[in-house]
Amino acid sequence: MSASQPLAGIRVIDLTSVVMGPLGTQMLADLGADVIAIEAALGDANRHMGTGPHPELSGVALNLLRNKRSIVLDLRDEAGYEALLRLVSSADVFVTNLRPGSRARARITRDDLAIARPDLVWCAAAGYPADSERADDAAYDDIIQAAAGLVDVAERSGLPPVLSPTLLVDKVCGMALAQAVTAGLLHRERTGEGSETVLAMYDIIRGFLLVEHGAAAIAEPPQGRSGYPRLLSPERRPLRTSDGLVVILAYERHQFEGLITIGGRLDMLEDSRFLTRLGRLDNINELYREYQRIADGHTTASFLEACAAHGVPASRVETLDSIVDGLPLVDHPVAGTYRHTPPLVGGPAVDAAPRRPATLLGEHGREVLSEVGYDDARLDALEEAGVLGRYRRES
Repeated sequence: MSASQPLAGIRVIDLTSVVMGPLGTQMLADLGADVIAIEAALGDANRHMGTGPHPELSGVALNLLRNKRSIVLDLRDEAGYEALLRLVSSADVFVTNLRPGSRARARITRDDLAIARPDLVWCAAAGYPADSERADDAAYDDIIQAAAGLVDVAERSGLPPVLSPTLLVDKVCGMALAQAVTAGLLHRERTGEGSETVLAMYDIIRGFLLVEHGAAAIAEPPQGRSGYPRLLSPERRPLRTSDGLVVILAYERHQFEGLITIGGRLDMLEDSRFLTRLGRLDNINELYREYQRIADGHTTASFLEACAAHGVPASRVETLDSIVDGLPLVDHPVAGTYRHTPPLVGGPAVDAAPRRPATLLGEHGREVLSEVGYDDARLDALEEAGVLGRYRRES
């Protein structure tokens, strides 16, 4: 580990699962933190999200579990819970996505763990606010998309009432979790005090969506309806050229002028509907239809060339396969060669390649417990009792 990495020397105990929590801790690990993932005997669900080159490493897990260490620990057993407290005493951060009731039953609340580490930066994320009647309800990406307005936005834009075809909620909330942890660490650096942060996916996604879609309804009394008109236009879609698809965004006046120049529609410069940004927003459907008429007479290559010449932001529509093919190749000691996804964080000395390959299930159990005082005899006894999972290199 490079000492110049922003979070070098910070230890994170990661009791999270699936995507939201593991993505947040992946970001902390990419910044140099020593992330110790505590897993159940069957391993986290992300290990089995689709196929992969190893029984414990799906394509998702190969990147989500990079730069981490894994321990399989039965926290229901008193010896397992004692081991957790030992780990927490050596750590700076504890992260979980268990719901409030489960956190209390597992004895991992901030008050429980502060006994082991008084200045602990403790962060929890769950579906709904802790003081709401839904605090202990199960919440997954699809559920929060529906509850927080994302499905309604799709329907208002002319689509069927669809869910986003990406784990938008989990990923946005994972990034919020990483931000909350770094804020907690900065608070501790300045004050010497630990902190307790509870994140609600529902609140985060409402705030995320309403950045622009609160729109005219944000004022009180409302100045109009919620929803940002350009984004809700049913005409907002890729433009079809004679041989493909492109996307443009003529946001500024000079970009609008560039596009209509490409299309030979200079008369639109005198059209009162399009003279101002607000006018173009109010008439966005007709504007997008005109942009499609302009694209009709071009190949993808000629249209992109014309856009570049006139300062119009544009891109061809790439496929997922082509994007994956553009990722760098790295080697895993057990799983073989795989594609490395870019870090979702920036900063000084963030490694372009992983310091550690994706951890196998329980790979570092003995290692991390030996660091907090367990000798071989005690580790053997924990493994024999089924409290500490045995690591098997070949699964």
